[in-house]
Amino acid sequence: MKYMVILKANADSEAGVAPSEEIINGMQKFNEDLANAGVLLAAEGLQASSKGARVKFEADGTKKVTDGPFAETKELVAGFWILQVKSRDEAIEWTKRIPNPGWDEFEVEVRKVFEAEDFGEEFTPEARAAEDKLRERVEAQQQK
Repeated sequence: MKYMVILKANADSEAGVAPSEEIINGMQKFNEDLANAGVLLAAEGLQASSKGARVKFEADGTKKVTDGPFAETKELVAGFWILQVKSRDEAIEWTKRIPNPGWDEFEVEVRKVFEAEDFGEEFTPEARAAEDKLRERVEAQQQK
């Protein structure tokens, strides 16, 4: 099972405050532990929303782009991990080990990633084959 572990942003991350060397080292150690356990698929920190944009897809087909920053800090993401684990409980146990990013309080969300069997009969054998082919192509591109 794949899980996305989402580190919620706060005022410091949105202000672009860089983490200390100690915090960077702690996060690197945590990521090494994940990699050594064979559960880490990806891990990245995200820049402040002021360097991003949102694209809203309207009912009439138009697309509206809004540049950051965005007001609701508690709804923003500061970073993420993608974990390949055996269960939700295992994902939560790893999440509990995340070092403090130097904030008084922080919140992390754990979300299961959809897998083929989660879609039921609507995910036809043809759609599954096309998805498998696309994933193989993406993996091959990443190897370059």
